[in-house]
Amino acid sequence: MEIEYLSSDQGTDNESTRSSRVSGRSNNSSRRSARFKDEDRYVEITLDVRDDSVLVQNVRSADTEGPFLANQLERRPSFGSQLSFKLRQVSQELRRMTSFSRLHKVDRSKSGAARALQGLRFMNKNVGSEGWIEIELRFDELAVNGALPKSRFGQCVGMSGSSKFVDELFDALARRRGITTMFITKAELHEFWQQISDTSFDARLQTFFDMVDTNADGRITEEDVKEVIALSASANKLSKIQDQAEEYAALIMEELDPDNLGYIELHNLEMLLLQAPNHSTNRASDSRILSKLLSEKLIPTREPNLIKRCYRRFAYFVEDNWKRIWIVALWLSICAGLFTWKFIQYKHRAVFHVMGYCVTTAKGAAETLKFNMALILLPVCRNTITWLRSRTKLGTVVPFDDNINFHKVVALGIAIGVGLHAGAHLTCDFPRLLHATDEEYEPMKPFFGDDRPDDYWWFVKGTEGWTGVVMVVLMAIAYTLAQPWFRRNRLNLPKNLKKLTGFNAFWYSHHLFVIVYILFVIHGYFLYLSKKWYKKTTWMYLAVPVILYACERLIRAFRYGSKTVHILKVAVYPGNVLALHMSKPQGFKYTSGQYIFVNCSAVSPFQWHPFSITSAPGDDYLSIHIRTLGDWTSQLKAVFSKVCRPPSSDQSGLLRADIARDLYEPRLPRLLIDGPYGAPAQDYKKYDVLLLVGLGIGATPLISIVKDVLNNIKQQKEIEEETVDQSGVKGNKRKPFATRRAYFYWVTREQGSFEWFRGVMNEVAENDQGGLIELHNYCTSVYEEGDARSALIVMLQAMQHAKNGVDIVSGTRVKTHFARPNWRKVFKHVAINHSDQRVGVFYCGAAGLVGELRQLAQDFSRRTDTKFDFHKENF
Repeated sequence: MEIEYLSSDQGTDNESTRSSRVSGRSNNSSRRSARFKDEDRYVEITLDVRDDSVLVQNVRSADTEGPFLANQLERRPSFGSQLSFKLRQVSQELRRMTSFSRLHKVDRSKSGAARALQGLRFMNKNVGSEGWIEIELRFDELAVNGALPKSRFGQCVGMSGSSKFVDELFDALARRRGITTMFITKAELHEFWQQISDTSFDARLQTFFDMVDTNADGRITEEDVKEVIALSASANKLSKIQDQAEEYAALIMEELDPDNLGYIELHNLEMLLLQAPNHSTNRASDSRILSKLLSEKLIPTREPNLIKRCYRRFAYFVEDNWKRIWIVALWLSICAGLFTWKFIQYKHRAVFHVMGYCVTTAKGAAETLKFNMALILLPVCRNTITWLRSRTKLGTVVPFDDNINFHKVVALGIAIGVGLHAGAHLTCDFPRLLHATDEEYEPMKPFFGDDRPDDYWWFVKGTEGWTGVVMVVLMAIAYTLAQPWFRRNRLNLPKNLKKLTGFNAFWYSHHLFVIVYILFVIHGYFLYLSKKWYKKTTWMYLAVPVILYACERLIRAFRYGSKTVHILKVAVYPGNVLALHMSKPQGFKYTSGQYIFVNCSAVSPFQWHPFSITSAPGDDYLSIHIRTLGDWTSQLKAVFSKVCRPPSSDQSGLLRADIARDLYEPRLPRLLIDGPYGAPAQDYKKYDVLLLVGLGIGATPLISIVKDVLNNIKQQKEIEEETVDQSGVKGNKRKPFATRRAYFYWVTREQGSFEWFRGVMNEVAENDQGGLIELHNYCTSVYEEGDARSALIVMLQAMQHAKNGVDIVSGTRVKTHFARPNWRKVFKHVAINHSDQRVGVFYCGAAGLVGELRQLAQDFSRRTDTKFDFHKENF
């Protein structure tokens, strides 16, 4: 575009062809004409500059839109320091006007414009939704001497967490109004807010364009694009895109500047936004009518009758938890029966007349302690539970998935029993015995001797006393360190005390149970009030569970002694994740969803830690992915990192050691494995449809399921396509694989996390030609689709995937969604596609999402024809 200047003013003017800038003193009158040439089209505008005002005198243009635009360019009075900026702004607007004739080629259909609007929201439900009144109040709190600093602009309008992006937005808004200071008044803030909250597409597009066009010349160069890509990547915590900003800037220029002009204009950016595809979690195949009917059906209704409402809630609770209810009810009934039996027994003995109800309470609690100390070992007999889960039908009535939770419940019962037993003895039994008269003490002589005890020390120094005290102390230590606050280091303790907590402390303190059980047997043998051997029943309670647990530990010892594995590959990934690929021991068979225990003698010869298997049963190797969160895992990563090297250009990860490919063989730590053990996820084969949800490293057991589903679907097709022999019967008698469809949702906050399973994602995308497995990756560090802070990322993603078939965020063939999934829409999508079917929902991740997913599974099961069975992972 060429610009010709025609001046009638003799004052001092400083002209710039690039910015069309004119400066003059405010007390003079000047008239300035500018002619803008684009090919054979001319637009001429004459401005009258008087005092502090800018008026449009005359406009001549071959385009009918020229006069309309000129009327819009009249400005309210401004200070003399802003005159030059306003003239430059007029030049900019007129330059853009010359390209308006090309905008009619862009499809601005209702759907296209609506989609583009969703990609340029500066104000959304999370940002600025309060309205001007709330922002005005916030201005009053944050303002300094009646003006708002630039550094507090984001906080004032509610755009926190992306300071660089907010700074650029502030600069763009200020540039358009000729504001050059770092402070704005309330009136100027109101103008800012009106512009960024404007819902029209043109306003949003202009604001975004102004952010990119930093020199306000109406053109965006490749350098401008590079800067805004780096800005968007930084705001969304996408470090890899930030590093490749130059490459992606070239991609955009190649797409939008085919004539190699070296710049793009407003209409190019509009075309890109209007044509950008929208990828939602709901596919186009969903029936709109069915979706609407389902939405209406899912609207919660409140039962007006309180009794009916309570009954319905109770019925739902029983329906969802009947397995847990009958197990806990049976346990409570046994405890209550044992307590009552012993209570009544001692109430009819002579000792009751001296010690009263204190002794009956203590003995009743002691009987429940014997039972619970035996029972608490059964939920941690993992081999037995795995066998019962896999080989029997007991899983239909017994909730094996809750074995650790039941272990904790029994531990609570033990704590209550210890409190009742020790409390009754120390505060009631012994004082009454010490203060008994000679006549009252006479029946007690066979139990406590001819001489009455003198003080408490007499009870403590006896075998019954010191064994009880030591047991209480050891159990208190183990119980305390097993609490999540200590086991996961959630408390902000001093450095010296922090060393005494964590998983290591939990693991070692829990192994004090060996001493506790020995003391428990001794304590139960040397009883004050029972002298006959057959009445000392402690060993009878413990015999079977202790033998069973001992056999379990012996089996584990023999088994892992023969299961030393060879490390095939080591990789250290972003997000503090260590991936280990190892040889599969001979005869080692497992099911996807199961886990193994791992021991590394270089870290600790005693500790064993559980990790989900990420390889599929059909793979010729065994793999696990370990996230370093505690003491042991951090040390394990450090040990293996020493033998790793930076990856080559065709490899992923931060550090790697491919033993099978590399010529050198580093000296690797020795690993032992034990397992496999059963887990809730292994029940996936029971369902035709799977909904797999993994948060962060929680995707590990589900990745194995995804691979196994794909492998089994392939094998099942091969079986079905086999030729039938002459007898008409297929030779393969294999049991058919139930799963026919799988939906996998992986939510992670870090872009680097997608490297963990990049190979699996690409393998599924390449081989799943029938679309049997839906993969949905979500990166929560990126602002939701529809937020202007992620608009450019969405454009880049669409262009890169269309050109190269690779997602810019995950680096895989699977497109990444942004922010968090709408889980209600996810369940709705599955329910629409699979009416009258049972869906297995398997979740592994943080506990915070368990309640929401379980509630949604229950709601959709009750209100639709699709039944959702919810399972969550436990270790």
